[in-house]
Amino acid sequence: MSNRRVIVVGSGNAAMSAGIAALESGADVLMLEKADKQLAGGNTKYTAGAMRFAYEKDEDLLPLLSNPDDPRVPFTDFGQYPENKFASDLENFNDGNPLSIEQKALVGESYDALRWLAGHGVTYEPIYERQSFKKDDRYVFWGGLTLAAKNEGVGLFNMELAAFENLGGEVRYNAGVTGLITENGRVAGVQVGEDQFHADSVVLACGGFEASEDMRKEHFGDDWSAAKVRGTPHNTGDGLRMAYDLGAREYGHFNGCHATPMDLHMKNFGNLDLPPKERKNYRKICYFLGVMLNANGERFVDEGINFRNYTYAQFGRAVLKQPDHFAWQIFDAKVFDLLYGEYTFHDASFVEADTLEDLIGKLDGVDQSAARETLRAYNQSVDQNTAFDPTKLDGKSTKGLALAKSNWAQTIDTPPFRAYPVTGGITFTYGGLKVDENGCVLKQDDQPIEGLFACGELVGGVFHSGYPGGSGLTSGVVFGRRAGRGAATA
Repeated sequence: MSNRRVIVVGSGNAAMSAGIAALESGADVLMLEKADKQLAGGNTKYTAGAMRFAYEKDEDLLPLLSNPDDPRVPFTDFGQYPENKFASDLENFNDGNPLSIEQKALVGESYDALRWLAGHGVTYEPIYERQSFKKDDRYVFWGGLTLAAKNEGVGLFNMELAAFENLGGEVRYNAGVTGLITENGRVAGVQVGEDQFHADSVVLACGGFEASEDMRKEHFGDDWSAAKVRGTPHNTGDGLRMAYDLGAREYGHFNGCHATPMDLHMKNFGNLDLPPKERKNYRKICYFLGVMLNANGERFVDEGINFRNYTYAQFGRAVLKQPDHFAWQIFDAKVFDLLYGEYTFHDASFVEADTLEDLIGKLDGVDQSAARETLRAYNQSVDQNTAFDPTKLDGKSTKGLALAKSNWAQTIDTPPFRAYPVTGGITFTYGGLKVDENGCVLKQDDQPIEGLFACGELVGGVFHSGYPGGSGLTSGVVFGRRAGRGAATA
């Protein structure tokens, strides 16, 4: 067992996983958090708590559930999500490149990582509202994403914090780390302003650079100054800069990020005046049930190209590329009961009309003549011979359009009609640091920086040009556990 002193920088899901792993390996752990207690937890509290992991059968889920006796469970088809499917889903976003070492680790360790957290009291619930549709009196899950932490992101943070503190971990808030201390070529602690905290190892788990407008523009382009930041205002690239100062290797896809369609009129940083659980309600990810139009009155993505799990993290980027960085999502009454709760949230922005013509007249900033023609052509192109089925890729498509809608294409013809204005919201960044199998940060020559470990967003190579939903939190657990164990024993 270890008698080592470990400092963890950050307090989100990855940081907590590292802290728990280090504590159970026998280390003393101090967690230093830049935010105050209310805003602690990084981006974790802003999430819906969903976690993607490989499993073979329904029974694999039972040890993870907070309530395995839920009366809906016997009437639920969770399906299966084997490792090869998870791997394939990741590879689909790799631009033709094979799986990275980091992606293979994510897939291979995903289920065990969730079982490990469950052993520390972190439990999960089936995502009935957002990931299943009822069909023939059964709940049918789709898209390989089935479970979320109990009480979503807030619940995940609270359960992990309880596990961390029950094992003897300590958290200090308002303690933003400003530098790393080195002794004899080894990281030996951190600087917090004028104060020094010494340790045998340091784990950087303080997020990426999505909250830094300058870094977004540097890596993604000027359009990204308009992006809404979905999560914490504290992820400004601090960990990257500190690691680079010690010669760490820049690694991964720095032009990639998780970007989701968000309410155009939301405040930045997810409306911090709202309870954390409500901040996710500014997402608008049911575009697959309707169409999206830009300022030119044109569609610009295939809204039904795949399940939204595989497109929502990319379509925020697509919206930001449009003129004036916005779009309108348009639906009719046929799908209102399928729209997620974020569309009926008390603060949701939308317009409504009894005719499609009147709705078009309310689309601020849009070429209304072009929008009228786009919707006319879309409605005329819908395949009327294929049944609509949201539980699968139903093949109900458009015919003859230059930009098809490949699935779930229904004529927009049933009043009332609604339109929701959206922009792109950035959640997390993909570029980071190179780490070894123990989470130790590597230099340009792939030699370790002794005493320095990293996890969470700071690990590069996990995501390339896209992201299957729920993988980010799982990645935090997988690489957080590795880094915590490594820091406690290396």
